[in-house]
Amino acid sequence: MNRFFVDKTAVQGNQICITNSQDVHHAKKVLRLRPGEQVEVSDSDEFEYLCEIDSFGEGELFLRILDKQAFAKEPDLSVTLYQGAPKQGKMETIVQKCTELGVRNIVPVYFSRCVVQEKEGKGEKKQERWQKVADEAAKQCKRGIPAQVGSSLKLKGLLEELSDYDLVLIPYEDERKTTVKEVLRAEELQAKKPKTVAVIIGPEGGFSAEEVEAVTAAGGKAVSLGKTILRTETAGMAALAMIMYELEME
Repeated sequence: MNRFFVDKTAVQGNQICITNSQDVHHAKKVLRLRPGEQVEVSDSDEFEYLCEIDSFGEGELFLRILDKQAFAKEPDLSVTLYQGAPKQGKMETIVQKCTELGVRNIVPVYFSRCVVQEKEGKGEKKQERWQKVADEAAKQCKRGIPAQVGSSLKLKGLLEELSDYDLVLIPYEDERKTTVKEVLRAEELQAKKPKTVAVIIGPEGGFSAEEVEAVTAAGGKAVSLGKTILRTETAGMAALAMIMYELEME
């Protein structure tokens, strides 16, 4: 069943009005939906609805609510992925797969060893493209809230945000003592599970020692993801799957 996302203000009584022109065009011209057919709608905040199409207006889609339920598939744990900016094309895969795995936010970060560096005036267009990928992935896997792709940061901006999280992990290929399993299964963490987690993934060129030191000085924990060195597009997915398994699933 097709799923759409709206702002909760679009829900009025027993009706929902979709005004996003791309969604309306997709429903009418691509999916060829007709009055009487059913769709799912998320208010991107708390509830999801089973709806019946009432009618199409000029750039609008009117729906009648048949059923209302609290989100059934949205993770309680809020994980933000700070992803070292990869080469062209890899970020789309990272955004898509991490959205499927339950990430809440994705923020591209330009570290010193990034193969690519952000070009002036290009960041906003990239962010819009990646957000569209996240939205489509959220519809496919029935998320209640699409992952949000944030504006790009550099190391200084990243460090300023780390105090907002209950747990900060930085997978690092040179970490030999502490594994991610040890951190996630520590008794104190299991006793009081974090609600917000940040995962910081390096670019193709890896982290510099100074960047890792800066993150750990700001409260982050350097961890190993295993004996092999993972690609940047694999590391975030692996770390996210481990975190969700240990901290989200009961």
